[in-house]
Amino acid sequence: MPFIPHTESDIREMLDAIGAESIGQLFDEIPESLRLEDLDGVPEAVSEMELQRIMRARAGQDGAPLCFIGAGAYDHHIPAAVWELTTRGEFYSAYTPYQAEASQGTLQLIYEYQTMMTSLTGLDVSNASLYDGATSVAESALMAVRANRRSKSARILVAGAVNPVYLRVAEAIAGNQGLNFELLGLDAGTGLTDPSTLARYEEEDITAVVIQQPNFLGRLEDVDALTDWAHARGALVIAVINPVALALLKPPGEWGESGADIACGEGQPLGVPLSSGGPYFGILACRKAHVRQMPGRIVGRTVDLEGRTGYTLTLQAREQHIRRTKATSNICTNQGLMVTAATIHMSLLGAEGLERVAAASVANTRKLTERLSALEGVECVYATPGFHEAVLRFDRPVTPLLEALAGRDILGGYDLSEDFPELGHALLVCATETRTDEDIEAYASALAEVMLTVKVA
Repeated sequence: MPFIPHTESDIREMLDAIGAESIGQLFDEIPESLRLEDLDGVPEAVSEMELQRIMRARAGQDGAPLCFIGAGAYDHHIPAAVWELTTRGEFYSAYTPYQAEASQGTLQLIYEYQTMMTSLTGLDVSNASLYDGATSVAESALMAVRANRRSKSARILVAGAVNPVYLRVAEAIAGNQGLNFELLGLDAGTGLTDPSTLARYEEEDITAVVIQQPNFLGRLEDVDALTDWAHARGALVIAVINPVALALLKPPGEWGESGADIACGEGQPLGVPLSSGGPYFGILACRKAHVRQMPGRIVGRTVDLEGRTGYTLTLQAREQHIRRTKATSNICTNQGLMVTAATIHMSLLGAEGLERVAAASVANTRKLTERLSALEGVECVYATPGFHEAVLRFDRPVTPLLEALAGRDILGGYDLSEDFPELGHALLVCATETRTDEDIEAYASALAEVMLTVKVA
């Protein structure tokens, strides 16, 4: 808390009331060997004014760099009203809504969030959110194994350009529960899943296929063909989505002849700031037929005895509420505060506003790639349709270029050399609606200069 109002006499009065000699006595169960008398490097007490000056100076050391990194977390504009409302005490301090009669505001907000998610994804049901995009992919795979009872293999095919972090998290969470993740080939020439790699699975038992749209390289997969191929072989389809992109793209519920079965992804683009990797929140929606296998919880709308609208938790298939062996997940809560921000964000923008954000992001990425690829030694790798990310290939190593750009307060993109070595000296760049023509020109000018300091490979 920013201000603690208790005086020394207040503290003494509270200690007397509970029969304690000192605050230290409240922690007497902590062994002496684990206690610190002081902290090295921490100065003597200073005034509030001095402390504020110190903290502002330290925060300023981070600078305000131009961000051209995407790769799963995006620098979008967040209207001031979003977090002014989200951090009101009614939302900010609200606990998990176990008592529906005392939690109507929280429950209604989650219900509105779920409604918006089903509208974006074109699916029937959304839960109240998960931890983040990576864990939502893992939970979706586990859900698919439970839902697809015809399949006994627990084999999950993963499209070639799914976010590699998502895949590693899914393997860490679900791999120890008997699931096998198999990565499909990537066509390096198009940045899309190589359809020829599907042939080997024609007669095999596949539980589900994971398809990301847009994929990690920013390209748009042929989701209709991949979805129909999976369904024709008895596999479920898990769509990994960017919610902002859905303002322009076909929703997962309309992919192919019958649509994806489950949609998941990262909700950070909806009103959640970049903050050293989190906290973010995970999206999870599905067809009604699979709702009993959905992890987390669902809020529903009903009426009370007097006919008034009311909200309640209608499905909680987790170990706190049912027998552990029947639980679908050990997820204990939704990311309530992040969901609050996302719901307010979507309400303020509306469908038209979200579409404008998506369209501006596409336009800015086009401007960025055209400007950067005009430099000698830089080329745009893919001509296939994409969203707000693109891959650039350099004639020299990317890492020293990024380090030099960072020294000029420019975060130049995501180095693909470790995750996609077949692409060579490749860089994933992103431009959202927040990037201006001046920002793009500043990046291009800085890049032209730092390339003079890095030798051609």
